Amino acid sequence: MKVLNLGCAQSHLFEGWFGSEADFQSQLERGLLECPVCGDRTVHKRLSAPRLNLRGQHDDPTPASAPAAAGRVEPPGAGEIQAGYLRALREVMARTEDVGTRFASEARRMHQGEIEPRQIRGRASVAEAVELIEEGIAVLPLPDLPAVKETLQ
Repeated sequence: MKVLNLGCAQSHLFEGWFGSEADFQSQLERGLLECPVCGDRTVHKRLSAPRLNLRGQHDDPTPASAPAAAGRVEPPGAGEIQAGYLRALREVMARTEDVGTRFASEARRMHQGEIEPRQIRGRASVAEAVELIEEGIAVLPLPDLPAVKETLQ
């Protein structure tokens, strides 16, 4: 099993598990790989530092950051920030009801006391979102990322 550090053209970082290097190359050539954050199919391998378990060593086990591929350098902690962001979005997805295109009408009905308040998410046009805000209804735009809809392996 090969575990590879991967990235996309938007500098999102993720991991891929493959049976072999040939398996990775085959999937890449067939366009089967995509960024779990943005869906970009421009996927590339990133350099990674191996982790060595040496008995008796008491040095800092954290490997030094490897330089980014293709001349890109991410700020320290970029991967952790991205992972935290995805965790937060998944939490929102898990704790809210998807009302789809009925978002504006459901939010209004709750605001006006017609239905019991609950945590919802859905789709609204920019105009609908502006109208809701002008009516005093709190709206928080969220990105539509493929990674928050599926479990990442």
